Amino acid sequence: MDPIYTLQADVLKVLASARRLEILHELATGPREVGRLAQALQMSQPNLSQHLAVMRAAGIVEAERGGREVRYRLADPDVIVACAVMRGVLQRRLDRLAQVTAREARPRRAVAAGGDV
Repeated sequence: MDPIYTLQADVLKVLASARRLEILHELATGPREVGRLAQALQMSQPNLSQHLAVMRAAGIVEAERGGREVRYRLADPDVIVACAVMRGVLQRRLDRLAQVTAREARPRRAVAAGGDV
């Protein structure tokens, strides 16, 4: 098996957290200090730091220390591109499901409104 599949699976496991995806999208706007990032995401700093440590170990984010502050950034900006592609796929899926649900609901409403059963 190609080792890239293993690496991809490892990164996707890390990103299989809605909170981490939210962090990723926030960092896509530019590097941030942990305190400011925690404020923007309305999370506790210790919780955020735990998520960032996991993301850093997977090579998704990088940290640099500036005095007392630690500033995080995306290790590779294309990771957000990959996430955007997946979001588009999922949005189209939700749209199709909504259309199917709407089509299935129409005949029931017509029957219920007409009184013929």
